[in-house]
Amino acid sequence: MRTVKFMLFSGLLLIAASCAEQADYSQAITDGHYISEAQEKITEVIIHDIFSPPVAARIYSYASLAAYEVAASVDPNSESLLGQLNGSEKVTFTPSEKVYPPLASLAAYYYVGTGLIFSEELMNEHRDATYKTLKAKGIPEDVFEASIAYGKEVGDVIKAYSSKDNYHQSRSFPKFTVTEEEGTWQPTPPAYMEAIEPHWNKIRTFVLDSASQFSPLPPPPFSTDPESEFFRVAKEVYDMDKGATQEQKNIALFWDCNPYKMNVKGHVMFAEKKITPGGHWMSIAAIVSKAAKKDWKETAEALALTAISLNEAFISCWDEKYRSNLIRPETYINQHIDEQWVPLLQTPPFPEHTSGHSVASAAAAYTLAHLFGDEFHIVDSSEVAYGLPVREYDSFSQAAEEAALSRFYGGIHYRPAIEYGITQGRELAEFIWTKVDTKPKSVASN
Repeated sequence: MRTVKFMLFSGLLLIAASCAEQADYSQAITDGHYISEAQEKITEVIIHDIFSPPVAARIYSYASLAAYEVAASVDPNSESLLGQLNGSEKVTFTPSEKVYPPLASLAAYYYVGTGLIFSEELMNEHRDATYKTLKAKGIPEDVFEASIAYGKEVGDVIKAYSSKDNYHQSRSFPKFTVTEEEGTWQPTPPAYMEAIEPHWNKIRTFVLDSASQFSPLPPPPFSTDPESEFFRVAKEVYDMDKGATQEQKNIALFWDCNPYKMNVKGHVMFAEKKITPGGHWMSIAAIVSKAAKKDWKETAEALALTAISLNEAFISCWDEKYRSNLIRPETYINQHIDEQWVPLLQTPPFPEHTSGHSVASAAAAYTLAHLFGDEFHIVDSSEVAYGLPVREYDSFSQAAEEAALSRFYGGIHYRPAIEYGITQGRELAEFIWTKVDTKPKSVASN
């Protein structure tokens, strides 16, 4: 009898030890901390590699989508986006019992994101350091291997999907031709760079029916007549710059997000690398996910949907930019108002109408408001790493409106590009949410 009791007691101890071991690593990843750190690193690499705002949004989209698809595959309350997004097919993923889903989601993010950048070694170093930290939390080697393999399995599907969006083909499309036609875009100082991504409207959209689906109102008719509407909006930019308050200047600098800023000192020109507009909003998505105490699955969802909204915004905006091909304020003001005038912010290298930051910010803000509620206190530390202070907002819409106005304060956009851009971004984001759903119908109806 004593032997039986001893064996029973020993068995219970083994079960308890096994449960303890499971508990040890089951709590290794609970929130979105690790995927947010991976995103922060990929932002650093995007800046290092000097990817344009539209290309950066594409990178964030596929990396975040891979992480989300792992989450959706193990969560009955989450719906896969594959089969909902343009050009995608529904895929059923079945992880083995050894897979630790949060790690697999992180692995999928690293795997897909690293495949979309140039400086892969920088991401690999970060990945390896993160994995070392996680292994120290007690994740068994066989679980680790199974999880990474599953992340790669999902990632391979996303990679195959990304390969058909026309991006690689667009790398060989002809450069933009600058004409002498009055009122059209001209390269701007100091670098006089060629136009960036003139064929971005040929990239496959995730949700929009076409790049031109949400074409904004056109800009005022071009004119040099001092009594014309166009002259008025250009003079408004000039006057704004001359009378800008320190707060307005601070806002412009906070939302600058220009990866192409060139500095000239004597005969030397060098680039100052900065975060892109999309990178800023992806940072906000990570910040608010943490503030709202979202778990790893909800964080992956927020990042994926924000990135998709940004991607659609840049495709829509760039379609209009190269259709209207409008002269920038700097060029117009130098030619017709003050030849010595220089805007507070450096003019980015593409046509004016509409404002990319306005479209992207409105789209991202709408998506985040849909997920978290618009009235959410945001402590935006996105620019601290680039030498700028924290700014705070009481809603996503407030942050988006400030981001849009920053382009006017900075002297790089006329007001119509901002106002029409906000409408453009909001309308396309509203459409996205009528076409995709991350909740199964049974859950959504409850």
